Amino acid sequence: MAELVFIGTSSGKTSLNRFHSSFLISTSNYNLLMDAGDGISKALLTRRVSYDVIDGILFSHLHPDHYTGLPALIVQMKMIERKKTLDVFINMELVEVIQNFLIQSYLFPDRIGFEIKYHPLTDNVKFKINNNISFIPRQNSHLISVSKRAEYKFQSYSSSSFLLCIDDKNIHYTSDVGEKMDLQIFRGNTIDYLISEVTHIKPEDIFIAFDKNDLPGQIILTHINDDEIISLQNFIFELPASLKNKIIIASDGLKIKL
Repeated sequence: MAELVFIGTSSGKTSLNRFHSSFLISTSNYNLLMDAGDGISKALLTRRVSYDVIDGILFSHLHPDHYTGLPALIVQMKMIERKKTLDVFINMELVEVIQNFLIQSYLFPDRIGFEIKYHPLTDNVKFKINNNISFIPRQNSHLISVSKRAEYKFQSYSSSSFLLCIDDKNIHYTSDVGEKMDLQIFRGNTIDYLISEVTHIKPEDIFIAFDKNDLPGQIILTHINDDEIISLQNFIFELPASLKNKIIIASDGLKIKL
C-alpha cells in the first residue's frame, strides 16, 4: 500500500517548529520525494527517512524553499556511500540550472559516487516512473509576475503543479500557485486527494474553485505560515460537517495511507 509522509509543511518563511514543504510518496518499489528545499537533509533525518531509500526527487520550481537543499542532500548521500542511481525529475528548461548548481557546489559527477539521472519534463506530457507512479506536470501562474522583468528575460520561470497517479489514486499537488484559478488546471479529472498550499491563496478559494459535486475526496492543506495556523483551524471549525471532514491541516510527520 502506498503512503504519503509529510516531511515539512511550512511556507517559505523559516519556522522553528516545522520544515519547508516537502512530502514523500512511498510505494512498495519506489520512493519519490516532492521538492527538496533548504533544510531537507535535517528534515528527513528528523522523520527517520534514510537518505538511501529515496529513489527520485520531483521538483516543482526553483524558489529556495523548494530546491536549495539538494546539494546538502547529495553530500549526505555521498557520505553514507550511496551507490544506486538518484532520479531527478524537473522541467526541461531547468535541468541545466540544477546541474550547474551542483557543480558550483563542487559536487562533480565523477566524485559523487553514484549517478544522478536527469529526466527532463515537458509540460502536459505524462511521465511514467513505473506501473505504480506516473504524473502530469502543468504550468501554473506562480512566477508570471516576476517573469515580466526585462532584465532577467534569459531565465526560465517554470513553475509546475502536478497530477500524480499513485496506484489507482489521483493526487493534485498544487505546489506554489499564483491565483485561485490554478486550482482548476486539472479540472475534468477525478481528484482523490488535493494537496494545496495556502500561502498564496486562501483556503476558501478551494471551495470557490470546485463545484460542491466535484470536490476532491480529501483536501490536505500545507505550505503554511506559523501565524496562519490558528486562523486555518478557525476556518475549518466554522465549516459544515460535510466539508469539515474533507480537510486536514498537514503537520510535519503526518502519514496518510492511500
